[in-house]
Amino acid sequence: DYIFYTDWTWTSFVVFSVSQSTMLAVGAVYYMLFTGVPGTATYYATIMTIYTWVAKGAWFALGYPYDFIVVPVWIPSAMLLDLTYWATRRNKHAVIIIGGTLVGLSFPLFNMVNLLLVRDPLEVAFKYPRPTLPAYMTPIEPQVGKFYNS
Repeated sequence: DYIFYTDWTWTSFVVFSVSQSTMLAVGAVYYMLFTGVPGTATYYATIMTIYTWVAKGAWFALGYPYDFIVVPVWIPSAMLLDLTYWATRRNKHAVIIIGGTLVGLSFPLFNMVNLLLVRDPLEVAFKYPRPTLPAYMTPIEPQVGKFYNS
């Protein structure tokens, strides 16, 4: 269980940092360039934060620990993206390159700080053993001496 929670924490940090920073940068830049509305990235990040709170509540209701789902810190990176869009309004390529770089660098940083506040996985593993084991991890009883007295 300790390995499960530790692996879940770090795997989700790495995978989600890459996927969510890409999702934020690409989605918000596309929308901002399409509509010309500044502040779109922050609006998008706020919606994603609320969505993750709902998902966190759902997992908690299923019996997982409260910090099993760590809500990503989208909003500061989105604000950097909005500021970049505002500063480089005349050059669409600049907002893609500079804004994308700022999101890609800042998003994992903000989330690392967030992740450091999560409880120790060893403590979590003892308090919340996993509800079910996957089939490949189900223990097999030893067959030694089974027919000894027959």
